[in-house]
Amino acid sequence: MSISAQLVKELRERTGAGMMECKKALVETNGDIEAAVDHMRKTGLAKADKKAGRIAAEGTLVFSASADNKEITLAEVNCETDFVAMGDEFQAFAKRVAEVAREQGLTNVEALSAAEFANGVSIDDRRRELIAKIGENMSVRRVITLKTAAGILGSYLHGKKIGVLVEIEGGDAELAKDLAMQVAAGNPIALDAQSLPQDFLDRENEIHRSKAQDSGKPANVIEKMVEGAMKKLFSEVTLLGQKFIKDQDITIEELLKRKNAKVIQYVRYELGEGIEKEESDFVAEVMAQAKGQ
Repeated sequence: MSISAQLVKELRERTGAGMMECKKALVETNGDIEAAVDHMRKTGLAKADKKAGRIAAEGTLVFSASADNKEITLAEVNCETDFVAMGDEFQAFAKRVAEVAREQGLTNVEALSAAEFANGVSIDDRRRELIAKIGENMSVRRVITLKTAAGILGSYLHGKKIGVLVEIEGGDAELAKDLAMQVAAGNPIALDAQSLPQDFLDRENEIHRSKAQDSGKPANVIEKMVEGAMKKLFSEVTLLGQKFIKDQDITIEELLKRKNAKVIQYVRYELGEGIEKEESDFVAEVMAQAKGQ
């Protein structure tokens, strides 16, 4: 049957798919545009499922904050290439994911994926629609929300690659923001020495003791060497022990004392951390994107 250009145009506007794909769907559904939309959605989701095994280690980190800033959500949404990550559709999707997570109090990715994205479409269905349209695997990887009643929340996003949330008691919004920047830059393992994992402490102690013993010095000197090495380590891997990035003459612990404040908790997300990434180059990414289109 003959398919008018206007019908193809309308289907393209509704689905975002290419002209030939829209015309093919209309032919297969005898010009029924509603049936064509359903048909394209089903075939699109099937295409998305085939891409599910591909590594998605790029993407974006995004915040969603309440009007009073007493509740902030941080979400990580992944795709395969930085090229796609910068696109408006992907960024809009990630932003909506964070909004839904905060508004509905969802921290479980499975529950979040089942939540409504818009107009009766779930977040997972929208994700799969984007995969089918753009040609890259995508995933909602993780999400966390910090809430406070009497405290202050600070957030910092470093180029959409590192996102940090900090809750403090006392101080002010500027201090909370400074601490979030500190966590982004310093990447502390724990708040203080007492919070460090015991296996980490044991391993580091053993390493520094072995080095000290190789020096051939007396036992009492070795103990002092190990003690000094561990103290230096604490100043590097704990938030309170680190030098303040804006004033290297003071530690974060000293800064907090001056401000009569304390850190309640903090969260640091780094995009793609822990995901085994494939080696690629920009040319290959562009070629892959072109093929997907």
